[in-house]
Amino acid sequence: MEETGGAGSTAYGASLAGGSFDFQKFAKQPQTIVRFLSWIFSIVVFACITAEGFINRPNSSEVHCVFNQNDSVCHYAVGIGVIAFLACCGFFLLDAYLPLMSNAQERKYAVMADLGFSGVWTFLWFVCFCVLASQWGRTEHVSAIPKDAARATIAFSFFSIATWGILTYFALGRYRLGLTDVAKNYMEPPLEPHTPYPATYAPAAYVPTTYSPYPTGAPDNYLQPPFAPIDAPIAAPVAQPQGEYQPPSY
Repeated sequence: MEETGGAGSTAYGASLAGGSFDFQKFAKQPQTIVRFLSWIFSIVVFACITAEGFINRPNSSEVHCVFNQNDSVCHYAVGIGVIAFLACCGFFLLDAYLPLMSNAQERKYAVMADLGFSGVWTFLWFVCFCVLASQWGRTEHVSAIPKDAARATIAFSFFSIATWGILTYFALGRYRLGLTDVAKNYMEPPLEPHTPYPATYAPAAYVPTTYSPYPTGAPDNYLQPPFAPIDAPIAAPVAQPQGEYQPPSY
């Protein structure tokens, strides 16, 4: 499995966007090496069948597949090999561009595409190997058939099962790693447990304070007589009878 940094520095098995492309580091990745082997094996399979997979009998001009004269087997192997060759080229570019993707959702789709295609092609290569081996065992008159090309096709079909299976394992690991990274980066922090106030910060009991509406002992300034001339004598207040109102005299 390829090296990864911490949860905050990677996403889906690749470093975060912002850096430059490092070809030497990319070429040394295990996934790149295995994909290159898959690319070579696919070339061998369809090249062997295309070059020496169809021959004609001595008394006939019509060509047939060397695998028990079953043309469908040869066409199937060529189709699987050609598509695998093109897919490896595409995933090479995708692996190189993956660290430059700034969107985690785009990286997720890229890794899921790699995982799905690698898993399907692992199965298809297994079917191809079983069919080629079965038809080769039923082939008659193998003396006039290029046996090396037929055996190479069967062998490299088997090797392709292993390489594409490893690619599936790598893609699955990157997908799981991406889910873990996203969960760690975007998960909300847990709430702190409730702790009671310390004794030094506990609020004191409320003690009501009694306020007097008027201050005691203060002079009553509200019963002063009205303004009078400075040189006029101040008249003494006249007691009024309690039963009758009398206007004040100035």
